[in-house]
Amino acid sequence: MNDTLRRWLLTFLYLGGLLVATSAAAAEAPTIKYPVPPPGDYNGDVVEQPIEFPHDIHTKVNKINCLYCHTYGRRSKVAGIPPTSKCMGCHRVIATDKPRIQKLTEYWEKRQSIPWKKVHDVPDFVHFTHEKHLKKFIFDNEDLVQNLSVDTVAPVCAACHGDLREMTVARKVKPMNMGWCVACHEANGGPGDCWKCHK
Repeated sequence: MNDTLRRWLLTFLYLGGLLVATSAAAAEAPTIKYPVPPPGDYNGDVVEQPIEFPHDIHTKVNKINCLYCHTYGRRSKVAGIPPTSKCMGCHRVIATDKPRIQKLTEYWEKRQSIPWKKVHDVPDFVHFTHEKHLKKFIFDNEDLVQNLSVDTVAPVCAACHGDLREMTVARKVKPMNMGWCVACHEANGGPGDCWKCHK
C-alpha cells in the first residue's frame, strides 16, 4: 500500500472514529426542551408576607425541587401553597433558632394556617391551569422526567415566575398579561383558540 493511500485510510478511520464518539456523547446528553418565554419584564409590587420565605435557600442552596412544596401544580389549576405541616417536617429540627422559623412554629403550635398573600394572579375570567403547562413542559418531556431535580424543573417555572432560585420572597417579574401569554403560546405551540383561556 503506498503512503498516500495509507494516509487517506488512516485519516478516514480517525474521522470515522471521531464521528462515532461525538455521536455517542451527543446521544448520552439529554436535550431538554424548555419553554421559550416571551420578552418582557415587570417590576411588580413587593407583596409583604407574614414570613419572609427564602426561596433561594430552599431551591438554590438546599436543592429542593419546586414540585416538592407546590405539589398541586401537577394535577390542578393552582400550584398550591404547602401546608404548614410540610414546612414543619423539616423545621422541627432545622434552623429552629432563626426568627422566621420561630414564627412558623408559632403558627404551627396555634394550629393556624399561615396567611400567605398571592403574588402571581390572573383575572377571574382567565382560565389558567398549572397542570396543562407542567404536563407539556415537564411530564411529557422524557429527558426532563428522567431527572426531576430543582435545576431541571426551575427553568420551567421561571418562564412565568422568574428565577426563584435567585429570590427570597417571590416577586412578580413577568407581565402575565394577555399579550404576553399569547406571545408565549405562539412561541411554544400553545393553543390559539380564545376559549382555551377564556371560559
